[in-house]
Amino acid sequence: MFERDYNQDPFIVIWELTRACQLKCLHCRAEAQYTRDPRELSFVEGKKLIDQIYEMNNPMLVFTGGDPLMRPDVYDIADYAIKKGVRVSMTPSATPNVTKEAIQKAKEVGLARWAFSLDGPNAEIHDHFRGTKGSFDLTMRAIKYLHELEIPIQINTVISRYNVHALDEMAKLVEELDCVLWSVFFLVPTGRGKDTDMISPVEHEKVFRWLYDLSKRVKFDIKTTAAQHYRRVVIQSKLRETKDTDKQIRYEDALMKGRTGQIDGLGRAPQGVNDGNGFVFISHIGDVYPSGLLPVKAGNVRETPLAEIYRESPIFKDLRNPDKYKGKCGVCEFRHVCGGSRSRAYAMTGDYMESEPFCVYIPEALRKKEKTLQ
Repeated sequence: MFERDYNQDPFIVIWELTRACQLKCLHCRAEAQYTRDPRELSFVEGKKLIDQIYEMNNPMLVFTGGDPLMRPDVYDIADYAIKKGVRVSMTPSATPNVTKEAIQKAKEVGLARWAFSLDGPNAEIHDHFRGTKGSFDLTMRAIKYLHELEIPIQINTVISRYNVHALDEMAKLVEELDCVLWSVFFLVPTGRGKDTDMISPVEHEKVFRWLYDLSKRVKFDIKTTAAQHYRRVVIQSKLRETKDTDKQIRYEDALMKGRTGQIDGLGRAPQGVNDGNGFVFISHIGDVYPSGLLPVKAGNVRETPLAEIYRESPIFKDLRNPDKYKGKCGVCEFRHVCGGSRSRAYAMTGDYMESEPFCVYIPEALRKKEKTLQ
């Protein structure tokens, strides 16, 4: 499943079907509006796009928004993709649109998984973050429907200063809700998101260590987004835990060669996936970006085939070369398996090739250099 050349084909494609949404979330990347944009890709254009996606070694496809359910043809689009053999999942907003009938229809079409956002273990935290009273209760009701219809559930949570104090309760809730995957996003200040909403670099590191410890005792998988340095923490932890010297040497050799998939066990997040590197985002009007959190346009599918943009764009090519990264990311021994969040680097510095500004790790090369200077 993960054996693919990211220079040629992405591992995952995110398609923002629409920017329309009934919620007004504090961190909204899309700065979603209540009404649909008349310039959205049409159903015919969407089918053409799905054909192009399928031809790129058939990556996973995620429908996002806004709220994908704000498009009346969402099930027709899903049906077309699924019949082609594309694995499709959807991240709708928890609004009154999510009826049991809507979920039943999605199941009949063959949508593999639904993902709902839950940003707090209670209504007070979640509703504040989502900017809409009653959102927590709607989300819990929608999850109940999914259980009744036996559809696997993924929970998405954005870590911010509003909920970092309640993560233990959050994890308990995710477990109680019997989810298959907890997808933990670390806030990037783009769209409505502000840098003052983020947790500190030290808090990032603490949360990574907490997530790793949690992963060893829960039955659901954990995946991180905009937190590539979580992989570094997992690898470091596993290196510390092993008492086998030969194994440590093999691990370190694999790390130097950028082959750590078997070490960290993070099958849910293939090694090295980053903005523009195994990952591509298509906006509601067909603009192509390295990710939804990195608003640097590389082309438009109405004018250029997706494969050509992904493979040939100078932006994407640079992002796929960790040796070109600047600052400490450029010399870090983990750069081929981590690489830092290119989105956060861009949001904080204006340069997507700069160092991850919310990483506390000092690369070995810099530590050695400092020693020689002393």
